[in-house]
Amino acid sequence: MGGDVSYAAAGVDIDAADEAVARLTPHVRSTFRPEVLSDVGGFGSVVALPAGYDEPVLVSGNDGAGTKTLVAAALERYDTIGIDVVAMCVDDIVTSGAEPLFFLDQITVGSVDPERIEQFVMGFAEGCRQAGCSLTGGEIAEHPDAMGPDDFDLAGFTVGVAERSRLITGARIAAGDVLVGLASPGLRCNGYSLARRVLMDGRDLHAPAWNGADTSLGDELLRPSVIYASTILALTAELDVRGAAHITGGGLAANLSRSLGPGVDAVIERGAWRVPEIFGCIRDQGPVPPMEMERVFNLGLGMIVVVPASEGSRTVELCNSGGHDAWIVGSLVEGTGQTRVVDP
Repeated sequence: MGGDVSYAAAGVDIDAADEAVARLTPHVRSTFRPEVLSDVGGFGSVVALPAGYDEPVLVSGNDGAGTKTLVAAALERYDTIGIDVVAMCVDDIVTSGAEPLFFLDQITVGSVDPERIEQFVMGFAEGCRQAGCSLTGGEIAEHPDAMGPDDFDLAGFTVGVAERSRLITGARIAAGDVLVGLASPGLRCNGYSLARRVLMDGRDLHAPAWNGADTSLGDELLRPSVIYASTILALTAELDVRGAAHITGGGLAANLSRSLGPGVDAVIERGAWRVPEIFGCIRDQGPVPPMEMERVFNLGLGMIVVVPASEGSRTVELCNSGGHDAWIVGSLVEGTGQTRVVDP
């Protein structure tokens, strides 16, 4: 046999991983809430429950950025994709009325590049700041042979807290309630396998996204996900939010139906909101049938909340004050828990 074999020779560089942790530490600490009791580098994150809850319950969720990571890799821009992972997680749990407390990431790579990992974590940290939660830890996993040197995947999970008596469960949704949709300026993280197949097939990512666009195709596809958590929490503090749906994989109808009880149907009216141009590009260049578009993409609505009709206008106002365009996009009628998207 030859000489000694090192871990680095087998494809895992401990020194590079240590450098990555040193680079990301200040970004992580910048997100800490007062409840964080542990520091970077421990084996577990220790976070106290915030004061003010009579019967706190924990709500958790996990997700990733999907194949949007391939767009980041193609553009070699890695500082925003972490925002997307945070958004997918925190906006899931806020549909229960939970305040996101902390977030942990999972970075899996073929080979550790400390600078690139720092960029990932900068995105995670920015997403956590937008959501009002702490980035308390994570994992850097180097998988040589299982992944190419430049390959990576990002995921994460979050834990939030809610008052048990104020959980949003959908149980009080009733016929006559209205649907308020919050704008998503772009794709967020959803439908990228189809979007890439249609839009990235031989096209220059640095060319305009469409005729007359002031953004490039790459910029449009890498547009960071909007984070709705803070605005949804502000709504629940002032209004009677009876249901909420994060419009992710499965499109408008499937995700809204998840928040409904068995005695009502949701009716969404086409044309009640502004659909961003990127969706028309996918539809026309595919071509992708309209029903498939509605089944795959959010079509410009990243979150939908259910409120009494008397609070619809106020809900729109509060969403606007939180920085989100919003519209009354439909209503609830008696039914069996289904969602229909109809022409007005």
